Amino acid sequence: MKARNASEQGLMRKSGIIAARALKRALESIKVGVSELEVDKAVEEEIYKQGGDLSYKTVPGYKFATCITVNEQVVHGIPTDRKFESGDLVSVDLAVMYKGWHTDSAWSVLVGKDAEKEKFLKVGEQALWEGIKQAVDGNRVGDISHSIQTTIEGAGYSVVRSLVGHGVGRSLHEDPEIPGFGKKSTGTVLKSGMSLAIEVIYTAGSPDVVLEEDGWTFSSSDQSLGGLFEMTVIVGQKEPEVLTDWRKA
Repeated sequence: MKARNASEQGLMRKSGIIAARALKRALESIKVGVSELEVDKAVEEEIYKQGGDLSYKTVPGYKFATCITVNEQVVHGIPTDRKFESGDLVSVDLAVMYKGWHTDSAWSVLVGKDAEKEKFLKVGEQALWEGIKQAVDGNRVGDISHSIQTTIEGAGYSVVRSLVGHGVGRSLHEDPEIPGFGKKSTGTVLKSGMSLAIEVIYTAGSPDVVLEEDGWTFSSSDQSLGGLFEMTVIVGQKEPEVLTDWRKA
């Protein structure tokens, strides 16, 4: 991957702002009795309102603004009319295209309260930020991967190894791949201006996933909880720039 120039970074920042606002709206929409399709519609409305377009329209055969997964589902869930219930763990994954530039983001939240599930989510978010810290000039992809792995596995959970983060920019998925596991000081060298979608994809049990009958949704093989956290960042000289932080939207 080539580093993005100043103009390209500016377009990605705008794309990231739209994604952050859409993700914030999604998370605010998730409540008992609300359906996955209602959340997807809210996201679509927000992206168009902000002047963006749906990245997922560039994925052949996919017609939604989001992927939404619940409980044992891990990634790529098709939004349905399923309504959320108290105790559900819900993950929303969305991507925005702005003037040809993509940003990708995801977050997991709990409907209601449950101490064990809250701990599970806290560890996933921590792993994301630990991984992002490593996205600086001169580091390697393995430094990101190792940080995610040690945080997740240190808490007794499992990194899903068959699904990875990735470069992002002109296309939704670009090189390099960014696994959630790996060794320090290995892999692609990071350069300032590279744009990456750093993902934490993990479960409370087995690291293995299975593809459901819909042909899209991956779920944990042992039906344990799945979690997903993702942000698009630009690699920095001294610190990364997070483009899709919904908490600041």
